[in-house]
Amino acid sequence: MRARTILGSSLLAAGLAATIFAGCENKHEAKQDTQATGSLGASASIVELMKARGLSEADVEGALKTYVPSGKMDEYYIFASGGQSGNVDVIGVPSMRLLKVIGVFTPESWQGWGFGGDSDKVLEGGNQGTHKIRWADMHHPNLSETKGDYDGKFLFVNDKANARVAVVDLADFSTKQIVPNPLAASDHGGAFVTPDTDYVIETSQYPAPLGRDYAPLSQYKEKYRGVAIFWKFDRSKGRIDPAKSWAMELPPYTQDLADAGKVDSDGWAFINSFNTEMAIGGTLDGKPPIESGASQNDMDFLHVINWKKAEELVNAGKTKTIAGMRVLMMDVSGPEGVLSLVGEPKSPHGCDVTPDGKSVIVGGKLDTHTTIYDFAKMKTLIGEKKFEGKDPYGIPIMAFKEAISGQVEIGLGPLHTVFGDHGDAYTSVFIESVVAKWSYKDFKKPVEKLKVQYNIGHILAAEGDTVSPDGKYVVAMNKMSMDRFLPVGPLYPQNFQLIDITGDKMRKLSDMPLGNAEPHYSQMIKADKIKPVKVYKPGTNAITMEQDPLRAEGGKERIVRNGTKVEVFMTAIRSHFTPDQIEVDEGDDVTIHVTSLESAEDQTHGFTIDMYNINVSLEAGKNENISFKADMPGTYPMYCTEFCSALHLEMAGYFLVKPKRK
Repeated sequence: MRARTILGSSLLAAGLAATIFAGCENKHEAKQDTQATGSLGASASIVELMKARGLSEADVEGALKTYVPSGKMDEYYIFASGGQSGNVDVIGVPSMRLLKVIGVFTPESWQGWGFGGDSDKVLEGGNQGTHKIRWADMHHPNLSETKGDYDGKFLFVNDKANARVAVVDLADFSTKQIVPNPLAASDHGGAFVTPDTDYVIETSQYPAPLGRDYAPLSQYKEKYRGVAIFWKFDRSKGRIDPAKSWAMELPPYTQDLADAGKVDSDGWAFINSFNTEMAIGGTLDGKPPIESGASQNDMDFLHVINWKKAEELVNAGKTKTIAGMRVLMMDVSGPEGVLSLVGEPKSPHGCDVTPDGKSVIVGGKLDTHTTIYDFAKMKTLIGEKKFEGKDPYGIPIMAFKEAISGQVEIGLGPLHTVFGDHGDAYTSVFIESVVAKWSYKDFKKPVEKLKVQYNIGHILAAEGDTVSPDGKYVVAMNKMSMDRFLPVGPLYPQNFQLIDITGDKMRKLSDMPLGNAEPHYSQMIKADKIKPVKVYKPGTNAITMEQDPLRAEGGKERIVRNGTKVEVFMTAIRSHFTPDQIEVDEGDDVTIHVTSLESAEDQTHGFTIDMYNINVSLEAGKNENISFKADMPGTYPMYCTEFCSALHLEMAGYFLVKPKRK
């Protein structure tokens, strides 16, 4: 046994040495690397290193499979929700390196997102009511699709806490638009896209009167409602068009997750729900909390929506306008066969359409099964108006047993399901802390369960939400990470565990701590599908992606005063600003148009004025427009915040505010 282990270690060591040398340009460089690290390339030294560090062969294999040498690129991107950070985490696979945090709903200072530049207007566009919203509970990033496959052009994300959807352009990995939902008080089933990204679907979570009007909870059944928004996406402009968007009124159940149909089920959407009991709590009055009140019924409802037919009804004017949005009401959608219900095991979570579009997989948090709904059966039942009854709002209900093709015993607490490339499904099982592998085509019980650390919630697979999953990788998104990483106080990081699914057995490869918030959902896309720009065209406004008409040009820098309004046309290039002295009067309205004249890749500057809460990032070619009131008299350094050259510290100047005469 010992001889076999050492032999295996030697083989792995040889592979490790080969991997190390793979990053070298030639044999001479490899030789230099070997000399620099002693005899690290030798199998014997690797075996010694394994022994000294207590590494197993599985540890070394995981290192080999995830190692990406310096100068080499990852095969995939992960776009992960940033949870309470309100931003998107971008991760490379298989290295599991954090590549970027995209500022979306929340100010992000490195990018200057929300600190005085053009991004302020995007954030302002996401305000709700009379409140300035600057935090978010981001949940569900979804990539744009063409014919059901990721196309690498756009990313859509939702904010559960404030019912908003944002558009991220992957040409430069920056947010272009935030659209507030005028009808809902919260959302969860978002931001899911139809197969050609005609619509971005956002569904409410906690019911409220549409438009968020006041109504006492005693009128919950009469006045509280759910809602599904179908945001029309204009691909040519890269923006959601609210004027062409519409909504569907839903019963006051707590709608949860959603998915759009594809292939066979294209033109349909599916939303699950819980709390069909319509529990509202009241613990101080001695009533049960929502938690227990919402868990009484054996079944909740899967919502089945024919959105293409709904679109026809909307275009025919069969809507009601609420809070400025066209809404298809239940008294139309129910009788017209647009909205139907079917029972699902209590407290479901996860609502995932299979790659062929033939089935919808639902996991039940308080059930031990995944349930496979047969789309063809449901479509026939709806077409023949074969229902077993109606809910209190007149929505027809299909018979559960007639709508499903089967159930699979998964384990304790199945949540979400993603798909591999051979009819295999991978379900996160929260209570057991496992990934369960099973077949959604022949309904086999889990052929394998892989233990993960700990309490897996969401799960993702390589292109696993598309019509053509890649297989290769699954990532367990674990809610807990005790004993996995160095202690950092009572608030622990989340744990992303990369899993290899190419063999007969699943194999964990690595753990990745994610310590900036709780992620809720992620998608993984082939890296070669994304073609980001490396530098902006000179004077580009990163929000419009066009040359800014107010950009500054080299040799034409100037300061223009018009009464109490001061405009500064400034350029930035290694290693100075022009102009580098700005003097204004207290109370002046100041606008600085600052343009980077750099054209070299990865040559970034920053610009800040001390004490004024101003900071922008100036990637090569970018223009920013900064407007503020000079309301603090005094002397304030302004400088480049990005270490840009040997004379970076000298890239500075002064902003002077002359006090008013008393």
